[in-house]
Amino acid sequence: MRSPKDFFAPLAVGAPEPLRQIPVPPSRMIHFFDPSNEKMAAKVPDLAKKVDVLLGNLEDAVRADRKEAARNGLVSIAKANDFGKTQLWTRVNSLDSPWVLDDLITLVTEIGAKLDVIMVPKVEGAQDIHYVDRLLAQLEARAGLTKPLLVHAILETASGVANVEEIAGASPRMQGISLGPADLAASRRMKTTRVGGGHPGYLVRTDPTGEDLNEGRTTYQQDLWHYTVARMVDACAANGILPYYGPFGDIRDVVACEDQFRNAFLLGCVGAWSLHPVQIDIAKKVFSPSPEDVAWARRVIAAMGDGTGAVMIDGKMQDDASVKQCRVVAELADALAADDPELAAAYDAASKETSA
Repeated sequence: MRSPKDFFAPLAVGAPEPLRQIPVPPSRMIHFFDPSNEKMAAKVPDLAKKVDVLLGNLEDAVRADRKEAARNGLVSIAKANDFGKTQLWTRVNSLDSPWVLDDLITLVTEIGAKLDVIMVPKVEGAQDIHYVDRLLAQLEARAGLTKPLLVHAILETASGVANVEEIAGASPRMQGISLGPADLAASRRMKTTRVGGGHPGYLVRTDPTGEDLNEGRTTYQQDLWHYTVARMVDACAANGILPYYGPFGDIRDVVACEDQFRNAFLLGCVGAWSLHPVQIDIAKKVFSPSPEDVAWARRVIAAMGDGTGAVMIDGKMQDDASVKQCRVVAELADALAADDPELAAAYDAASKETSA
């Protein structure tokens, strides 16, 4: 571990000074696209107007013989487009692959000024982040970048989950962590072939109602990922970085996708991956507080005044802790509304109706 007094020192001569606090722009959906796919590439300008984050994927879902095309495609797309407030991320190949070094060298030196975050798959411990951290500093210095690139880790192995706290605090570059359920399931030897979401076999059953052990018993499907998401959220919150749910693979099941995203949102995640355009609006809806919740949060904050003591609102006791909870919702709503006039209008209308 580096000494705390040296934690924010650049790791290479000429590299930009590390950030002391990560930026927190809206990132409700990280929308993946394959830069080697010409049809997908052609849609990037329109997609950039609809999403918070566009991610050029170089790893899984890109065939081995298309890796170079994907890398070069991302360079061309970044150079050709102005993304406005939309963030541009990339997921590079895994650190044990033959492609990752060229990914990092090419992207940082060619389009480093356009990139915001580099997503690193299959992170197993702080050592992986330390390697990327130093290499990025060297490349930033070579490219003459003035803004440091941030790093996002994916939890895809049992070792990664076991070391999630040290991963979250490994570098001032750490922007956030995502759940990678498919590779994590394989690493844990879980017996599911689904990409994210629950499983009908993972359930609890009510007690028997009589002698017949099958009569009158109700089952409830459980969430395979609750423990991991909760632990990831705690690690991120403790280190001032952002947690994300990863992919939901069943594109057709928009109902279950919305449920899974909402579970993650309620637990503390700020966004999720979208693998298909149909999931963009789901993520936008779920990871934006509802107008009703925002109106209630604003009402509690206003009633509490200086935030101390306790008040009764509609028969419910509100105190200092309530205000802290409500501020989380209200501040997120304010941040999202600043860039979304429709959302701002919906929040204001609900708040006026509540206070009337």
